Amino acid sequence: MTRRIIIDTDPGVDDAIALWLALASPQLDVLGITVVAGNVPLHDAVTNATKIVSLSGRQGVAIYAGSHGPLIGPQRYGKYAAIGAFSDDLVPDASYAVQSEHAVDFIVRTARQAAADNDPITFCAIGPMTNLALALIQHPDVAKGIGQIVTMSCAFTALGHRVPWAEFNVYADPHAAQRVFSSGIPLVVMPLDMTFQALITQKEITTLQQTAGQPGQAIANLLAAFDRSDIGRLGREGGPIHDATVIAWLLQPTLFAGRSATIGVAVTGETAGYTWADFYGKLPTAPNATVMQSVDEAKFMALLTRVLSHYGYHQG
Repeated sequence: MTRRIIIDTDPGVDDAIALWLALASPQLDVLGITVVAGNVPLHDAVTNATKIVSLSGRQGVAIYAGSHGPLIGPQRYGKYAAIGAFSDDLVPDASYAVQSEHAVDFIVRTARQAAADNDPITFCAIGPMTNLALALIQHPDVAKGIGQIVTMSCAFTALGHRVPWAEFNVYADPHAAQRVFSSGIPLVVMPLDMTFQALITQKEITTLQQTAGQPGQAIANLLAAFDRSDIGRLGREGGPIHDATVIAWLLQPTLFAGRSATIGVAVTGETAGYTWADFYGKLPTAPNATVMQSVDEAKFMALLTRVLSHYGYHQG
């Protein structure tokens, strides 16, 4: 049985890997890709999404442009925002039409239809959560059509990576995260605490380059251009590919272990974007999330290389 998903994204290197992983997986029915400003401005994020989908060969997957900035407050971009869209030498140029419908309208329409059909979708949030938050603010009944939100966001023990106190996707729009966390929709959270445990090394990159067709070459290009290693922090070679864990969890949840918690986010003050988790029932509220705390790194990398090798078979 296939799982119907929307992927909300701000591509992004690890977003690109997550998208190629999803688009190579017959277990996932990608209903659409909604784009939000985050790692790069919206225009560049949309350009990157079109390049990613085009290179996958999945010409029928629709892309919808969404929010230019957060619900409230200043725009915050990722580390490499000034570089903008992926250059053609990293990911080949694409002629790929973006839908005229706004991403928020697409989310509302699709979720309402899913509720009417009694067939809820899964929402994969791998960027700032502005698009989904706007859909929920404007039309609260949207929640009835979303059975689960799987999100790469938050940091509970690992501290932050764009700023010391916050994970970037939440930091970029903490008010949106707050609205999503309080929606009542079951959450599965992939925090930095866990994603820092799965590091891609040159060995896996070379394997993808040799076996995963054009996306494999593009992944090698991107990881060479945007170094994700941080031996001082991570203690060993390799770099995290955070967003890919969302898709990997959908494909093989037994690779991960976690526990339920109530999670929340600070939306004001000097540490806006800081996330907290109540793992031990200190608050009188029922848990709203399952937070992943560990991952089998070897099996995660094996899944990644196995699924992405689809492109080598079909493009070679």
